[in-house]
Amino acid sequence: MNTNNIVIVDVGSTTTKALLFQYKEETWHYRERGEAATTVEAPDEDVMLGVWRALQTLSDRSGVPLVTEGQLICDAFLATSSAGGGLQMVVCGNISHVTGESAKRAALGGGAVLLDLFTVDDGRHHFHRLERLRTLRPDMILLSGGIEGAQNINFMIEMCDFIRIAKPKPKFGYHHRLPVVYAGASRAIPVVEELLSEDFHLKVVPNLRPTMDGENLAPTREAIHELFIEHVMSHAPGYHHLQELVTHPLLPTPSAVGEILTRYARQVDSNILCIDIGGATTDIFSVVEGRYVRSVSANLGMSYSIGNVVATTGLENILHWLSPDLSLTQVKRSIGAKLFHPISIPATTTDLLVEQAVAREAIRLAFQDHRELATIQAPRSIFVSELLLQPGQIHVDAFDIIIGSGGVLCNAPERHQATLMLLDALQPCGVTKLYVDSVFMLPHLGVFAMMDESSALSALRQDCLVPLGTVIAPWGTPRGGAVALRLQGSTSQGSSFDITVPGGRVEMIPLAAEESANLEITLSGGATWHGPRRFVVTGGDSGIIIDTRGRPPQN
Repeated sequence: MNTNNIVIVDVGSTTTKALLFQYKEETWHYRERGEAATTVEAPDEDVMLGVWRALQTLSDRSGVPLVTEGQLICDAFLATSSAGGGLQMVVCGNISHVTGESAKRAALGGGAVLLDLFTVDDGRHHFHRLERLRTLRPDMILLSGGIEGAQNINFMIEMCDFIRIAKPKPKFGYHHRLPVVYAGASRAIPVVEELLSEDFHLKVVPNLRPTMDGENLAPTREAIHELFIEHVMSHAPGYHHLQELVTHPLLPTPSAVGEILTRYARQVDSNILCIDIGGATTDIFSVVEGRYVRSVSANLGMSYSIGNVVATTGLENILHWLSPDLSLTQVKRSIGAKLFHPISIPATTTDLLVEQAVAREAIRLAFQDHRELATIQAPRSIFVSELLLQPGQIHVDAFDIIIGSGGVLCNAPERHQATLMLLDALQPCGVTKLYVDSVFMLPHLGVFAMMDESSALSALRQDCLVPLGTVIAPWGTPRGGAVALRLQGSTSQGSSFDITVPGGRVEMIPLAAEESANLEITLSGGATWHGPRRFVVTGGDSGIIIDTRGRPPQN
């Protein structure tokens, strides 16, 4: 069959999104999308109902016959999923800040939502641990601990007994054995097998923390993906039919996002930060020097979790991003309306501005969480964009590219609003390119990349990423009113300019997405600069964004 059509579906927690890609001009291009409510839970309890509805909508919108007599007509059918809450895991380890943190990174990088982290030193009473694990309904447990060569494995006996006594049940397939991935010291493998193999589906992989200062997370992530397909999705309502249709193994949605970002970072030789702000959580993905890390900030979202964002950051921080003309009563009323109707869209300009102010704080808080998890593991200092980063540090200065995804960013009425949300929340320094994911297709492209990396990356550049522009932001604290920087240069269209910007300002200089500019920067008035003084920037909907408001010192 040769239809020149590829269909990719992302089965989300609330919405199933189907995308059509067509082959023309010797590459694949995005054509159309179709959506339907996800049907993995009661009363439907059959994920395929939502999939077929999304496919039918996609066929109707595109005018391309994709479904005939219950059969799908295309060259390839791919899928990702985060339905039913996505892949939910419990991590059990030895020391929280060593093997526990590595296991947490492995689970999150494997596309999981982390329900809890149990360690020998977590300070909880044994009874409280047992009650907590019994109430959870994880899809999988990741067990780790001990570096290679460790002689004492008593802690592993304690953790295995803890899991055996608690007898946690899986979310799907209640009567099936719960998968357990063991990624700890090899010396403890016989003990783990003896204690867990009878009651659990045990998968043993190489130690994820072989040394105190080294990690080996890839085998654990691969095992998580394998068990996700074979022992989690196979028990979810209707997923066995979906697995029969796909031409490539199903991926957890966050893992698919990680796939495309890692490959893109390698292609453009850049460090990438991606923000996906949702209704209940905010996921942050980073690739620094080829190392991929994902974090999930539960209860930092724009609908169901908006109240938690406000409670965490405080109303003063929300008001900081709003005009003084808006009263505290108006702001509270707008937030209250969102709490009562979490899936509503802003009805007034005030509602929109308040939502965007809350988004700034949600992103800021989520990035703080990410920094704790995404520490640099290199045993030596490294240079990133000519800025020296010590092991253990990571901050926004490390990133060459920032990508925004999620409704509040992608659906902003004007693109410069998305630009300002990212700029205010993250405060990038130096030269940074900003993009938004135009139609939420990062997961689709991630699983597509597993089949055809070149085509997926081409579609990412041409159909997915919308360039907002390039940020130029000096370090230091420029004096307000005094000239902070001067930019001189010429564009690829032959125009030349000479611009001075005082401290405390954000200015946007028009430069189209297909244009570039050769610039030279001169600093004054308290502003400082790391890296070359001459560089090339590209444009976008916001052009060249100059931010001279100053930056706080990095930790």
